[in-house]
Amino acid sequence: MGYDLVLFDNDGVLVDSEPISNRLLAAYLTELGHPTTYEESVRDYMGSAMHRIHELIEERSGRRLPAEFDETFHARVFAAFERELEAVAGAADVLKRLAAEGVPYCVASSGSHQRIRVGHRKTGLDVWFPDEIVFSAEDVGRGKPAPDLFLHAAERMGVAPERCVVVEDSRLGVQAAVAAGMDVYGFTAMTPEAKLSGAKGFFGSMDGLPAILGL
Repeated sequence: MGYDLVLFDNDGVLVDSEPISNRLLAAYLTELGHPTTYEESVRDYMGSAMHRIHELIEERSGRRLPAEFDETFHARVFAAFERELEAVAGAADVLKRLAAEGVPYCVASSGSHQRIRVGHRKTGLDVWFPDEIVFSAEDVGRGKPAPDLFLHAAERMGVAPERCVVVEDSRLGVQAAVAAGMDVYGFTAMTPEAKLSGAKGFFGSMDGLPAILGL
């Protein structure tokens, strides 16, 4: 193992939530008078913390999203998670292997703690993530592409950034990892390699991750 800590993004890497949340986000923004397709939502918001959605909408339209936007959106997303959400194929096997070999890992997500926990409980991944190894953009105030979240997670885990490796599937996440001085590998199940510029390498299914991590 060439690293002392593996940092996992959550949405799209551990749980297959990106199709669900981007479908609902596009629909809700359109409902509020900001026409958005699913493809545009993936392009513009995948990997974002909620504050970035507010900022981009206001920048583009000159109008603020309603005060209840986050609460309403999360309620719709969590309801859909309970109906539809599944773990990314092979994610649990990777976590089991890391745990068995004593390799430290954590999750560092732009999503809220509640979103992370709802998804993990629904998919059964909660058994691999006690509270002390779950980190959210809520903890630092700025989401990806800022490096703050990854640096915070590494500090809390007691590992220097240069000894960390990040597993990401979004352009913003890769940018954040690079800015944090960490190696990052791009998961291309939803995002093509060309959009994950800066990643050290790529893999298309979780079966390929153990070899990358040197397990």
